[in-house]
Amino acid sequence: MIAGLAAAAALVLLGSSLVVTYPNEYKLIRQFGEIVRVEENPGVSLKVPFIQNSSSIPKALQIYDIPQSDVITKDKKSMIADAFVLWKISDPVLFTRHLNGQVAQAQSRISASVFSSLKSVISNMDQAEIIENRNGKLAQDISNNIGNSLDGYGIKVLAVETKSLDMPDDNKQSVYERMISERNNIAASYTAQGNSSAQKIKNDTTKEVSVMKSKAKAEAEKIKAEGEAQYMQILSQAYNDESKADFYNFVRSLDAAKASLKNGNNTLLLDKSSPIAQIFYGY
Repeated sequence: MIAGLAAAAALVLLGSSLVVTYPNEYKLIRQFGEIVRVEENPGVSLKVPFIQNSSSIPKALQIYDIPQSDVITKDKKSMIADAFVLWKISDPVLFTRHLNGQVAQAQSRISASVFSSLKSVISNMDQAEIIENRNGKLAQDISNNIGNSLDGYGIKVLAVETKSLDMPDDNKQSVYERMISERNNIAASYTAQGNSSAQKIKNDTTKEVSVMKSKAKAEAEKIKAEGEAQYMQILSQAYNDESKADFYNFVRSLDAAKASLKNGNNTLLLDKSSPIAQIFYGY
């Protein structure tokens, strides 16, 4: 019986001496209410039985959904912000000392800090600028504004992301109409610029074509004049040569006779002095 009691006491003593730490938690070892050790690595460790006790706080990454809140932009527009925070406990001792190791208290601190940062960042930006910066810059500015303000509570904010940043329902329609009007004005401006450029190109092209046609016409007239000059020179040389003059007179008389036989006229009147009559009649 004594041996059994001793074995039972030994088991109780051993059980109260063991500390089991899991990967997703910190284990705090307290002695008379004061934290004397923090176990961060998973595994089994020992504590003084009956004098020391242990408690757990989460080590894993935490996600906290911030309640929706109204914020005012730089251009005095009201928007509804809905965001969430990625955070973790960076210092278990400070977390326990200042927040009693309670995640709910930490969330309250985080909510106040994030809302203050969100309000500060958005109040320095116009509504259009906020919409344009929803690609990550806005979230980064909010995180940077929080900085290390929560380090004193043993909390590290890793990221702040906006799930939605919308306008109140009564403001949406007017904003949409204004945005549509602005886009239409931009489109009209682009269209006007395009038409102006097209007209300029058309005018320049018409001018170039006109200049080219004028040059071509002048060149044609020049070539024609040169041809006529050469023709007259050839005729002059031909008429100055008695051996060729009669032949050219005959050719020219044939051309004249051919021209007079147009439009159904079949009668050819020959003058005795013409080369054709002289040839046919032997004058």
